[in-house]
Amino acid sequence: MTSPTAHRTGSAVVRVTHDDGTPAARTEVVVEQTRHAFGFGNIGFDLISLANGGRDDRPQVFGGAGAAHRERLAELWFDLFDTATLPFYWSGFEPSEGAPDTDRLLRAARWFVERGATVKGHPLVWHTLAPRWLLRRSDDDVEAAIRARVRREVTDFAGVVDLWDAINEVVIMPVFDKEDNAVTRLAQARGRVAMVRLAFDEARAANPAARLVLNDFDLSADYEHLIEECLDAGIVIDALGLQTHMHQGYRGEDQILAILDRFARFGLPLQLTETTLVSGDLMPAHIVDLNDHQVSSWPSTPQGEDRQADEIERHYRTLFGHPAVESATYWGLTDEGAWLGAPAGLVRADGTPKPAYDALRGLVRGEWWLPPTRMTTDDEGRVTVHGFAGDYRVTVPGARALDVSLEPSAVAGRG
Repeated sequence: MTSPTAHRTGSAVVRVTHDDGTPAARTEVVVEQTRHAFGFGNIGFDLISLANGGRDDRPQVFGGAGAAHRERLAELWFDLFDTATLPFYWSGFEPSEGAPDTDRLLRAARWFVERGATVKGHPLVWHTLAPRWLLRRSDDDVEAAIRARVRREVTDFAGVVDLWDAINEVVIMPVFDKEDNAVTRLAQARGRVAMVRLAFDEARAANPAARLVLNDFDLSADYEHLIEECLDAGIVIDALGLQTHMHQGYRGEDQILAILDRFARFGLPLQLTETTLVSGDLMPAHIVDLNDHQVSSWPSTPQGEDRQADEIERHYRTLFGHPAVESATYWGLTDEGAWLGAPAGLVRADGTPKPAYDALRGLVRGEWWLPPTRMTTDDEGRVTVHGFAGDYRVTVPGARALDVSLEPSAVAGRG
């Protein structure tokens, strides 16, 4: 029986030589994995202050504890994740026109990159958290401001942040009525496809090497229709973002697989951009907009933590097992300051890991990871490295190390 993750594995023959170029025949080497090709991500909001060396005088929505606590969170973050999403919400990034928060976010992004992480910017264009100073502008001026904002951020962060949620939640954008904002007004005037084109064209022109994602929480046929319209209009989309905040309970493998299959038909990589599973009481099922659920306290419980651990393992097995999925980002490391106050983190507010953290780490750094393994080269100095797609290091004791990347040997579709 073929493993459900067989499409994630690959092999490569590495030839080890001495300094003079002759083969290192019958030589013991150590092979170890250094990174997954699949992106295992989490938000990096909690660590912005730490990344800025304690110079952060702009508190985040997420995280407010001292440096020692954040250093512990950083250890937990890097021991499991390799892709960090950083916040570029326009109203917080540029609360006063002409004074963007570039330096602080750039220091944070570089800090993650220096530690081996890929950084994703979220988002370039979104109606929610649009700056209030845009409201008094005409539609033409709003469009010009959005274009300039996209060009500025993608240019300033090029080479450090080359992965962006180019535009967020377009399906609801023209009909959003929770608050007055200039982006929704522009979407009403220009239309959804034009808004997507605006974001993608400006970002692509600013950094042709960037990968641009269309991201949405609406996983209905409306999102599929939007994607079809954008592709028909010639917009080049690098990946499709699918949000799965599950504050009302795990949707189950069958429903998740059905969603993945529906969006895989476009032939584009899928990124599960925002995933949450709670470790406390579930949000009532009758609530349509999760933001409408307001509670003074939403604690994590022992029973909820056991449920969350089981569900996160099942969910990630489903995602990793689907060939169209290229990454999964969990939305929050810790319960401290979590979205909606939900106990959705993998770490409790006091910094101790929940069972869900251990369960996910058991997959990412255990079952799906090649630990340091001793092997012996053949008469030609060759050794075959086999494992999950990603980066590996072949070390010859007392000599140089060789780095090799494994590509999946085959990509199988789902029927």
